[in-house]
Amino acid sequence: MNRSLIFDSPFLLGFEHTRSLIERAAKAAAESYPPYNVEDRGEGALRITLAVAGFSPDQLSVTVEDRQLVVAGKREGATGKAEDAFLHRGIAARGFVRSFVLADGMVVDSATLEHGLLHIDLARPEPEKRVHSIPIRSAG
Repeated sequence: MNRSLIFDSPFLLGFEHTRSLIERAAKAAAESYPPYNVEDRGEGALRITLAVAGFSPDQLSVTVEDRQLVVAGKREGATGKAEDAFLHRGIAARGFVRSFVLADGMVVDSATLEHGLLHIDLARPEPEKRVHSIPIRSAG
C-alpha cells in the first residue's frame, strides 16, 4: 500500500489516527467478497446489505470495535457433499471478513439475515446539545 505523503509532513503532527483510518478504509475498499450495497435511508440512517447466500446466522458475526464494523462468515468444514460431486460450483463456499470504518457517532441498530442477504442498519443519532459556561477569572 502506498503511504500518503501528506501525513508525513512535519506540520501535521498528531494525525496518526487519521492516517490509520484512511489506511483501514483503503484496505476495506480493496476487498471484493462478498459483494455489498450501501443505502442512504434518510435522516442519517444507512443500510449495508451483503450477499451471503449459503451462510446461516450462526456462521455469521457482526461486531464493532474501535469504530470499525466487522462482518465475518465462517464455514465449518464441507457442505455435506464431497467436493467432486459438484459439476459447477458458482456459489462461493469460503469464509470472509469484510470491514467498514464508521464515522464518529454511528451506531449499529440491527442485523437481519433474509433470503441470503445480511442487512445491517446503522444510524447517527442527533448529538446532545450541551452548553458549557466558562467561568471568567480576574487577573488581579
